[in-house]
Amino acid sequence: MTETTARGRTRKRRSKTLVVLLACSALAAPALAQDRPLFSAQGSALPSATSATPGAAPSGPDGALEEAAQDGTALPDYTASISADSPDEEPLYAEDLNRPAEPLLDTFDELINTRDPLRTRTETPGIRLGTFLLRPSVNQSINTERTKSGGSTERRDYLSTNIRGTLTSDWSRHALTVTGSGTYERNINGGQDGLRPEAGIDADLRLDLAGDTQAHITGGYSFTREEDYDPNAIGNADTQSGVHEFRAGASIQRDFGKVRGLAAVDVTRLNYTDAELSDGSSLSMRDRNRTGIDGRLRLGYELSPALIPFVEVATGRTLYDLRRDNNGYARSSQSYAARTGVEFDFGEKLRGEIGAGYEIVDYEDSRLNSLDAFTVDGSVRWSPQRGTDVDLGLRTTVQDATAAGQSGWVEYQASAAVAHEMRDNLVARLTSTTTLRDLQNGRSDETVWVGGAGLAWAVNRYLDVTGNVEYERVTGGGANDSTLRAGIGMTVKR
Repeated sequence: MTETTARGRTRKRRSKTLVVLLACSALAAPALAQDRPLFSAQGSALPSATSATPGAAPSGPDGALEEAAQDGTALPDYTASISADSPDEEPLYAEDLNRPAEPLLDTFDELINTRDPLRTRTETPGIRLGTFLLRPSVNQSINTERTKSGGSTERRDYLSTNIRGTLTSDWSRHALTVTGSGTYERNINGGQDGLRPEAGIDADLRLDLAGDTQAHITGGYSFTREEDYDPNAIGNADTQSGVHEFRAGASIQRDFGKVRGLAAVDVTRLNYTDAELSDGSSLSMRDRNRTGIDGRLRLGYELSPALIPFVEVATGRTLYDLRRDNNGYARSSQSYAARTGVEFDFGEKLRGEIGAGYEIVDYEDSRLNSLDAFTVDGSVRWSPQRGTDVDLGLRTTVQDATAAGQSGWVEYQASAAVAHEMRDNLVARLTSTTTLRDLQNGRSDETVWVGGAGLAWAVNRYLDVTGNVEYERVTGGGANDSTLRAGIGMTVKR
């Protein structure tokens, strides 16, 4: 006979033989209490067919029972020897045979479910700062770069220092996460130092309000330098303009049963530094300084916990500091957008969202044509197997131009990244990004493709050895450049 356990497994039912064995043990207890062997030299405590005398009372407990019954005396208490020493203790063999036994622990399933991934096993303990935990890292690498532009080739060797850090709160309610990074390059030979510095910091404060309401307050800053092939880059500049970007935002989300609502507002401030020209002079870029305010509303409906279709509307206002730029154009604008899509969450294997819509930008200056575009945006994280993560992204943006008579361009970007654990302490990465710039006024479209590969070897919890190779190619829009970079470095973590 079999029975089904709580885990859905089958096993044999307890045999009735166990009940018979327990009864025999109870009958043998008096002999044990009087230090008498169960099997004496003269014969067995249980009568045998060859030694039993006809008409004689059998020896042992059964014989005593019959003799007591014939004499009319009280029956001996053979259960006294198995009674508990005190009323509070359970007697021996007190197991409830009517209750199913507890299922055995399925150690294999427990091992699989609690197996820590590489990112958890190699995660550093961090530095405790009150109710916050700081995890910093510093990467120092030596690199080489070769750039082909037209018929000329340039090469430089340089050292790159990258600092990263994550600060997370340890609160019972609400959460604050701050991430930051910075990169500085110093040439060993060829070129100028610090041509492409990068820095950024972002903070996200999550507020768990009453009911199914959650709010986010965000802020951030970043610094980058425009590339030489950017449509707004200065043609004869030795050093392109640097861009300071300040960000702030707030959002609130609430669930109304199966209906989900979201309202958000974001503010972005862009400041441009002067460009350094080849003759040693500087060109002011202050006419490009501007502030953007965007708001959006989203409404979703939960078809199931894994699928939530949504509709979203947005509007924005861009205000330039100067009423007109250096060419006399009023570039402040108003934008409108709408899109629809779906959020999906199938657990750790597949999650993300994707949506499509339409956006239009109207400029104050009547000489500048409006920009409109169909938009596709989304991000997907897929894990086809344990130890492998695939990230996919799509983004559509509308960028303002600086040339006289040109409104701007529509930029489509697709990205993919694959990370695979080749061994417990060795991770390989492949990345690819393609950007298509749909330029206006008859100019040819510009395409930027970047592909890379890298390895990270975790020597221990606090030290990684890294290697990276990257290839970048730009075609169209008057540019035909290619750049190959390679480097090896070490990362120290805490």
